[in-house]
Amino acid sequence: MNFTQEINRRRTFAIISHPDAGKTTLTEKLLLYGGAIHLAGSVKARKTARHAVSDWMEIEKQRGISVTSSVLQFDYEGHRVNILDTPGHQDFSEDTYRTLMAADSAVMLIDVAKGVEAQTEKLFRVCADRGIPIFTFVNKIDHFGRNPYDLMSELESMLGIRACPMNWPVGINGKYQGIYERETDTVHVFERSGDHGQNKLAVTSGKRTAPEIQALLSEDVLAQLEEDIELLDVAGDPFDAEKIAHGKLTPLYFGSAMTNFGVQPFLESFLKMAPAPAPRRALEETVSPQNEDFSAFVFKIQANMDPKHHDRIVFMRICSGQFEKGMSVLHRQSGKTIRLTQPQQFLATERTIIESAYPGDIIGVFDPGTMGVGDTLCDPKHVVTFADFPVFPPELFARVAPKDSLKRKQFLKGMRQLSQEGAIQIYTQGEGRESFIIGAVGQLQWDVLQYRLQNEYNVTVELIPLPYSVARWALNATPEDLTGLGTSMIVYDNKQRPVILLANEWQTNWLTERNPGVTFVASPPIVTVDQEEK
Repeated sequence: MNFTQEINRRRTFAIISHPDAGKTTLTEKLLLYGGAIHLAGSVKARKTARHAVSDWMEIEKQRGISVTSSVLQFDYEGHRVNILDTPGHQDFSEDTYRTLMAADSAVMLIDVAKGVEAQTEKLFRVCADRGIPIFTFVNKIDHFGRNPYDLMSELESMLGIRACPMNWPVGINGKYQGIYERETDTVHVFERSGDHGQNKLAVTSGKRTAPEIQALLSEDVLAQLEEDIELLDVAGDPFDAEKIAHGKLTPLYFGSAMTNFGVQPFLESFLKMAPAPAPRRALEETVSPQNEDFSAFVFKIQANMDPKHHDRIVFMRICSGQFEKGMSVLHRQSGKTIRLTQPQQFLATERTIIESAYPGDIIGVFDPGTMGVGDTLCDPKHVVTFADFPVFPPELFARVAPKDSLKRKQFLKGMRQLSQEGAIQIYTQGEGRESFIIGAVGQLQWDVLQYRLQNEYNVTVELIPLPYSVARWALNATPEDLTGLGTSMIVYDNKQRPVILLANEWQTNWLTERNPGVTFVASPPIVTVDQEEK
C-alpha cells in the first residue's frame, strides 16, 4: 500500500457528549466490532470487576466517569480508525478541547430522552468553529424516548444545524421497537433475549413489507412508519455530501450502544462518509497530509500511565509525512533536534510498539520533560509551526502545599508533571515561595489532582480555596504600571508572565476602567517561537 493509500484509509474522530449519554459505552462497542476487544466492559458492572476499557485511570473506574481523554486504534474493513474518547464532564472541557484539535470529524452522542444538553452544546461549538463534519448518534432507543421530530428541531434551534436522518426509529409515543434503514428500505426489529449482563437483543431484519416484519409490528406502528417515511422523503433535508463535509448538515442515526443495536450499521456508514486526514494550518503555510516532510503537534501529555515506572507519554497527531521509529525531528519550541524512540499506539493501557505511522495517526512517545501541549515537531529541513492551543480561563483558585514537608520533592515532581499534562493550571508567587496557586475550571479537577498526587506520587496535599474567580493577563503593562489592583493577587504562569487574580467581574471592570490604555485578556497570549527568540 502506497503513501497516499495509507492516508486515505485513515479516519480520526472524537466522540463528544454530555455526561451519561453513553459515550464510553459507544466507544467500547466500536472497538468490539473492530475486533480490538472481545468483551465490552461496563462501568456499571462493579461486581464482575469489569470497567470501561477506555477508562484506564483508577479514579475513573471507581467513579464510573471519564476524566481524561483516551486514544484508541483499530482496523475495520480496510480503514485504520483512530478514536479520541473525551471526558464528558464540563470540569475537563480543556482536555476535551485540545483533543478535538486532533480530530478530523466528530460523533455527537445524544440521549434519546434528554436531547441536546449543556455540555453537548458547548463541545458542538468547538467543532463548528473548526468547520469539521459532525455525525449525530441518538442513543438509548431501547428506553422510552422523545419524538424524533422534536430532537431534529432541537438540533436546529439550539445548535443551528440541520439533520439528515440516515435511519429512523420504529414505534409510537417514544416506545421504540426497532429502526428503519432509509437507504436499503430495511427494518430491524429488536426483542430482548440472552444474557442480561451482555444486554443483547434478538434482531429480526427485512424489508418493511416482508411477512416476518409485518408479523412483529402492530398495524398502528406500521401505519406510523409509512407516514414517517413519506414525510421524510418529501419534507426532510436531502443528503448533501458537501454540506456534511463543512459541518452544515449532520447525518442522524438512532440506536442503542448498550445493546449493540444499530451500532454496526452506524460504524459502516460513518466510515464511508467521514473524511480522511485534512490539511492543517501552520503559521508559515497550510500543511497537506500528502507532503512527504514529517510534521506533527502534541495535543496531550499523560504521566504515570504505568505507575510503576512513572513514565511520561506525549501524544501527537501526525499531520504530514511518514513517521518512522527512531527518526530525528526538530522540536520547534526549544529549537532542539530530538529522537523519537519507542513510538506506541494504544488500546487504553495496552501498548504496541510501532515501526511507522502516517498522517491522521495518533502515536505516543516517551519524553523526559522536553515537550509541552501544543508543541510542534517537524522535519529540520522543512520548518513549520502549528499554532499553540488557547487556554480555558480558570474559575476556581486554591493554594496547594504538601502536608508532609519531607515529601516536597515528590510534590514538586507531581505538580510539574500534572501541570505539563494540562490537568490543572499552576501559578507561582515568585521565587522562594513554598506553595503553588492552582486554577481549575471545576471542582472535580481538584479532586482528581489530590487523588493522583496521593496515588501516583504518595503525597497528601492541603488545598485552601482562594476568594478569586477571574484571571487576567495584561498585554501591554506590568503589575507595577497598574492602578486599582485592590485586593487582587499577582501570580505568574508557567512562562513567568504575570497574571492578575480578581474576586469577580465587578472588580475586573473596575481594574479595566482605571487602566484605559491597558488590554486585559482572559487567556494567555499565544507566543510563537520566533517571538520568543526575539
